[in-house]
Amino acid sequence: MRIAVLALQGAFIEHEQMLQRLGVETFEVRQLRDWQQPKDGLILPGGESTVQMRLLNELDLFEPIRQAILDGMPVFGTCAGMILLSEGRLGTMHIQVRRNAYGRQLGSFHTSGAVAGVGEEVPMTFIRAPYIETITANDCQSIATVDGHIVAARQGKQLATSFHPELDSDTRIHAYFLNTIIC
Repeated sequence: MRIAVLALQGAFIEHEQMLQRLGVETFEVRQLRDWQQPKDGLILPGGESTVQMRLLNELDLFEPIRQAILDGMPVFGTCAGMILLSEGRLGTMHIQVRRNAYGRQLGSFHTSGAVAGVGEEVPMTFIRAPYIETITANDCQSIATVDGHIVAARQGKQLATSFHPELDSDTRIHAYFLNTIIC
């Protein structure tokens, strides 16, 4: 299995390290020729979603990535990656998000909770995190909430989390994503 990791900005190295712990090969996508390599899935990391969107457009990556996801490529977006998947951005997931919903850097926090299909007491690290305000179609399901807010959702082979599982030692969220590729 070979997973592409968008490496334009943000916490992409931690995703690579997590996947390597699971025995999965990764490569970084920084330009269109990187994207054209064979891959089984894609990770859109946290970072700054506005910067990532601008770079996706400037580097002519926006449309090829969007089309691959629409054609069924498995994708996992964390924090800013979740924002990228939402309506009004790549628009591949039927979600509307609130950016920086938990405030500025000082509003960052760590908790744990249940994630459907993953388990109980899953560690969740939130850094200037968004949350999902609305799921806009029945093919998208909430799989985790914190304080009444949706913080993880799945739509087909798309997975999105507000939190950063790559910053914790627990590999279950990444393994859950990899399982969407196998199934």
